[in-house]
Amino acid sequence: MPPSSHDHPVSPERVAAGRVGVLPLPEAGRLAGLLGMLADPVRSRILFALVSAGELCVGDLALVLDATEDQVSYALKMLRLAGLVSFRKDGRMVFYRLSEGFPHPLLEHCLRQLLTIAAPGADPAAEAGTAAEAGTAAEAGTAAEAAIGPGGGPAPDASTGAGADDARA
Repeated sequence: MPPSSHDHPVSPERVAAGRVGVLPLPEAGRLAGLLGMLADPVRSRILFALVSAGELCVGDLALVLDATEDQVSYALKMLRLAGLVSFRKDGRMVFYRLSEGFPHPLLEHCLRQLLTIAAPGADPAAEAGTAAEAGTAAEAGTAAEAAIGPGGGPAPDASTGAGADDARA
């Protein structure tokens, strides 16, 4: 149970206004999960590519993203399970597109705007700075490279069994 009193002055009007506008906890959890889908560079780039191209197959997306088909296929599987992308089959070819009702302005305005207002010096390599304090900068770079696979995505995880065919069903 959150505390109802504080050591500092409280503005009851602002607290009431904040409570009206805050997401309920279950919805906030769902939103966090969906935003987590965008935390992977391959997945977020797929969404931007599909906004531009309309629909693409795994191989074409791999070329667009300069990533492996396995990376793209697994990312598409995750996006499909989250309901963000859908697909259609044309013979043996599978084409992916953004799901019906996907909020295109979310990508084109909100996320691009976030990139412009976010601290330009802040980058994922900043986490490597902690490792650099414990060791050398070279060790930090090696740790960062090990966590990021080809194409900017996470390093492949053999335990997931992710393959090129996973997202084609």
